[in-house]
Amino acid sequence: MIGTGVFTSLGFQLATTENFVAIMILWLIGGVIALCGALVYGELSSVMPRSGGEYHFLSSLYSPMMGFLAGWISLIVGFAAPVALASMAFSSYAGALIPWMSPTLMAVIVLTLVTLFHGFSLRLSGGLQGILTVIKIVVIVTFIILGFALPGERQPIVSESLGSFSMKDILSTGFAVSIIWVYYAYSGWNASAYIVDDIKNPQHTLPRSLLYSTLFVTILYMLLNAVFLLSTPTSELTGQVEIGLISAKHLFGTGIGNMMGAVIALLLLSSISSMVFVGPRVSFRMGEEHKLLRFLSRKSKTGVPISALLFQYALSLIMILTGSFKFLTEYTGILLSLCSLLTVIGVFIHRKRFPDMKRPFKTPLYPVTPILFCIPILFSVFYLFKSNILNLAISAGTLIVGVILYFIEKKFCHEK
Repeated sequence: MIGTGVFTSLGFQLATTENFVAIMILWLIGGVIALCGALVYGELSSVMPRSGGEYHFLSSLYSPMMGFLAGWISLIVGFAAPVALASMAFSSYAGALIPWMSPTLMAVIVLTLVTLFHGFSLRLSGGLQGILTVIKIVVIVTFIILGFALPGERQPIVSESLGSFSMKDILSTGFAVSIIWVYYAYSGWNASAYIVDDIKNPQHTLPRSLLYSTLFVTILYMLLNAVFLLSTPTSELTGQVEIGLISAKHLFGTGIGNMMGAVIALLLLSSISSMVFVGPRVSFRMGEEHKLLRFLSRKSKTGVPISALLFQYALSLIMILTGSFKFLTEYTGILLSLCSLLTVIGVFIHRKRFPDMKRPFKTPLYPVTPILFCIPILFSVFYLFKSNILNLAISAGTLIVGVILYFIEKKFCHEK
């Protein structure tokens, strides 16, 4: 979960509101959305324990076509786009130490090296991910503690915001669009559901994984953004990608700040690694079940889904070379939001269809919990489509291509 979004999205949120209270509420709402979604996914995963995430859920709850579209979105947007975004963010942070290298070239190099690493061994890549995650949490907690503990000038944003905050800040179009940015920062709350086959005792382990990690990350995100806002003038953060680097320079000075920027770049490397590790497993599952995508189901001798890994690499590479950071984030957030929305709605369908089924984990406060997830997602997607016709067109185009591929599969590839 902890990845690109929390180190990059604040600058774009500040373009719509500079009110500290509104921004904290925004991150809290993001955490509530992710927590509600995690609780519902925990129930669905406990009664349908199989890898594949939304691809598996929507196929079972709705129809094979809906599952195919969810898998198609995961294939194109769910992992390839975030990998590209994390690689681009890595180059923004690492660029402070290697200013002579093209950011695009740096992003391509790190993407290539991480992909090669995960192509060698399943055990080796899984071990690396555990180490990077521990380092990432230690660094962020240290950054938060030092941000509050070190003496230095504090920005007056809190006192100014308390006097100027109103409900208009939350009900504005800009706030609704910013929810997409925050939701993207929390993306990954459902990642455990993609690798159920690799988890021991998933009926019990998976709900705890989803619940505890989401609560923990929500607290970290709110504290980290508070440090960013208290340490740095909003004029220097607005519209910028490398938020953590700018804030670190204010907290620690230019020299140590640049070093902290390099450390954050390593944290982003962890995000790239996690998505390069998980993404191909969803693609692999699609390749197993759809003859049109059978080329994705080939594994290496060491058990790595090598064809899916290389396909995701190619997509991410194209996005790095052609996309803008802001557009890719909004495009990714919209389609992922729609997939998660349909999955959460699916808990109503499953309970109605199988009312007597034993559920190892039940969604607390049902049906309030899934409703709390759905309302802000619908609110933000509506306003983002309303304010950005290009995003609407490209998102619709992605879905249309998926529908076409599904019917080609159905008509010409009956045999599995």
